[in-house]
Amino acid sequence: MNIPTIMRALQQTSLKGPGDMRFISDAPVPVPGPGEVLIQVDAAGVNFADVSKAHGTFRGGPQPPYVAGFEAAGEIVAVGEGVEGPGIGTRVVGVGTGAFAEYMALPAVAALPVPEGWTSGQALGSAVTWPTALAALTTSGRIAAGETVLVHAAAGATGQAAVVLAKHYGATVIGTASSGKHAAVRTFGADHVLDSNSRYLAAEVSSLTGGVGADLVLETNGGATFCASLAAAKRVTGRVVVLGLAGGEATVTNWDLVYQHQVHLIGLNIGVLIHSAPHLFGKLMGEMAALIAAGVLVPSEPTAYELTDGPRALADLEARRTIGKLALRP
Repeated sequence: MNIPTIMRALQQTSLKGPGDMRFISDAPVPVPGPGEVLIQVDAAGVNFADVSKAHGTFRGGPQPPYVAGFEAAGEIVAVGEGVEGPGIGTRVVGVGTGAFAEYMALPAVAALPVPEGWTSGQALGSAVTWPTALAALTTSGRIAAGETVLVHAAAGATGQAAVVLAKHYGATVIGTASSGKHAAVRTFGADHVLDSNSRYLAAEVSSLTGGVGADLVLETNGGATFCASLAAAKRVTGRVVVLGLAGGEATVTNWDLVYQHQVHLIGLNIGVLIHSAPHLFGKLMGEMAALIAAGVLVPSEPTAYELTDGPRALADLEARRTIGKLALRP
């Protein structure tokens, strides 16, 4: 294949947000280094981490100008030194740098084959969304049958996966979402759906659980919702897994944990899990493969935007106007 030297891409030009993301037509095509593969991107996943990076709130995030995006699926068109597989022509999905473009390099060991019969867009969930939801529930959250799980942002891609998985593991699921998304959350399997903007969220969870609270809370919002999540968790044995801060930062003190919110507070970053506990991540991916084979996790097409509409896609995600997975098509 004749690989060009320049490509179309979305470049983040400041740390003032997605509004400063610009379409360019002369970005250099990456050259795969040792242990890397180069893919021709067919679909790039849009994640809230992309929004955080654009605002400069993602710890260790790239400095502008940079080609945005990190999750993509496509066909391998070149391999770097030392790569034994997968080979040229293989359709893969994975995480790298600069996914909002026509080509992206990613580590060969992180290039997962796209399941037979799946489109590139359908495969995006297997790279970030599904592993994150699964890790939050199992590795970090230690979910058990019969428990009650509170899933924030249940209409989003990760929230949707978490609802499906929590039901599979035998939990009663309470989802939160804006009022216009409640019907969608119910179709994912949630037993109860609460308004994410409610001032009385903790009290409503208490009422649904007979006054004891949720056994496990997946906290993705941060900001004002964070304290409500702590208050909604069961005293002493309740776990709150923090895997996002879409609503901004929140403050919790040691006084809060000793005298007001006696819960297990657990932080989760899927990238840190991959690098710091690869054995746990390997086990996680084995479980995910089994869930896919059993039909628990099923592919669905994301809401797709053209590459030139990338800033609008991120703005829609940031404003909570979307349901499920989003993707860009180069």
